[in-house]
Amino acid sequence: MSTFHLEEKYLRQIFESIQDGIIIMDENRKILLMNPAAKRLTGWHVDQHVPYCSYCETRELKPCENKCYLIENDEIPYFLSQMPTYHGNKINVEMSTALMYPGEDSSLKEYLLVLRDQDIKQKEEEAKLSKQMIQKLIEAKETEHKRLAQELHDGVNQSLYTISVALQAIETFVTDKRLLDYVNEVREELESVMNDVKAYAYQLRPQSLDRLGLVATIQSVISTLENSHANLRFSFTSNLSERLPATVEINLYRVFQEAVHNIIKYANATQVQVQLLDDPRKITLTIKDNGIGFQPQVYQQKGLGLKHMEERMDQIGGTFRILSETGIGTTITGYVPKGEGFLD
Repeated sequence: MSTFHLEEKYLRQIFESIQDGIIIMDENRKILLMNPAAKRLTGWHVDQHVPYCSYCETRELKPCENKCYLIENDEIPYFLSQMPTYHGNKINVEMSTALMYPGEDSSLKEYLLVLRDQDIKQKEEEAKLSKQMIQKLIEAKETEHKRLAQELHDGVNQSLYTISVALQAIETFVTDKRLLDYVNEVREELESVMNDVKAYAYQLRPQSLDRLGLVATIQSVISTLENSHANLRFSFTSNLSERLPATVEINLYRVFQEAVHNIIKYANATQVQVQLLDDPRKITLTIKDNGIGFQPQVYQQKGLGLKHMEERMDQIGGTFRILSETGIGTTITGYVPKGEGFLD
C-alpha cells in the first residue's frame, strides 16, 4: 500500500471515530460532508444547511457583513454558543472553523466546522470535581482515624495501663482474700478493656502502616487473624521491596481490610491467598478465597463494601475487579498504574 493510500486510510478512520463533530460546509452553510459524531450530536444530514447559532441570530451586523460570525472571520480557533439541532432543542457547543480550498467544480469557499459538545465537557468536569470531593473526604477521614488511633494508643491505653500498675501495687497491701479476688477480677477486666482499645486503635489506623509499610502491616494482620480464626489459613506473597506512597498504602490496606472482613463474615472460607506484586508498570493486590462465592450484582445491591473498595482504588488512579462464582470462591484484584510521579 502506498504512503498516500495509507495516510488516506488512517485519516478516514480518524474522521469516522473521533468524538468531535466534523462538518465540511460551503460558504452558504450547505453541508457537504459530516462524520458520524456530527450526525449524532446535531441530527443534521448532508445537503442540509447549518442553522445559525444563538449568537449569530442576535448579533448586530455591519453593512455587507456575513450573518455567520464563523464564515465572516474565515478561521476561528475557539467560539462558544448554542446551536439548534434537528430535533428543535439547542446544545451548548464549542465551535472552530478553518477555511479550506474551493471545491473542484465550484468557486465557492469550503469550511471545516468542528463542534464539541460542552454538555459532555461539563459532565466530565462535574465528575472530576466529585472525585476530588470524595478524595478530600477520604483524606479527612484517614487523618481523623490516625488522630483517634494515636489518642487511643498513647492516651487512653496508657492511662489504663497506669491504672493496671496501680492495682498490682494495691494487691501487695491486701490481705483479705475476698477483696484480693475482687481486685484480681477488676484487673482482668481492665486488661480485657485494654486489649479492646488496642484492637479498636488498630482497626482505625495500624501504627505499623506508617512506621513499617504495607507489607509488614498485612503480615501482622494475617498473623492476628490466624490466631483468632483457627479454621482459616492465609498465604501471603509479595515482591515489594520499597515503600509505596502513603496514599497508595492506606487505600490498598483499606481494600485488603474490607475484603478480609467480608471473607470472615460471609464467605465460609478455609483458605485465603493474598498477593502484593510489583512490576515495572503497576502494583497488583489480589485476595482470593475458596469460600461459597456470590453473585456480584446482589453483593453490590446489598452495599457490602464493593463500592467502598472501588472508590478506594479510583482515588489512587487504579482499577478494581471482582470475580466470584457460587461454590467456587471469590477473587478481588486491584491494579495501581505506576505512571509519572508515582513515587513523588
